[in-house]
Amino acid sequence: MAANRKNKSSVILRLVIFAVAVYMIVTLCGLWGQLVSKQSEYNRLAEQRDKINNDIKGMLTLLEGDESAIIEKAARERLGYVYADEQVYIDNSGN
Repeated sequence: MAANRKNKSSVILRLVIFAVAVYMIVTLCGLWGQLVSKQSEYNRLAEQRDKINNDIKGMLTLLEGDESAIIEKAARERLGYVYADEQVYIDNSGN
C-alpha cells in the first residue's frame, strides 16, 4: 500500500514538473519573439535618429556658412538665375 501511494505521488510530482517546464519553455519562446521585434524596432529608430542627426548637421553647416553663398545657391537652383557673363548649356538629349 505504501509503495502504491509513493508511486502515485511520484507520478503526480513528475507531471507537475513537466507542466512547469512546458510553461517555462512556452513563456521563453514568447519573450524571445518580443525581444527580436524590439531589437528590429530599436535598429529602425537608431537609423532614423542617425538620419535626423545628419540632417541637423547639414543645416547647421548651412547656417554657419556665408549668407551670400546661400542666397546665390538658392537663386541659381530655384530661380535659374545666372551671371551676365555666364553661358548656360541645356542638355536636350534626354539622357
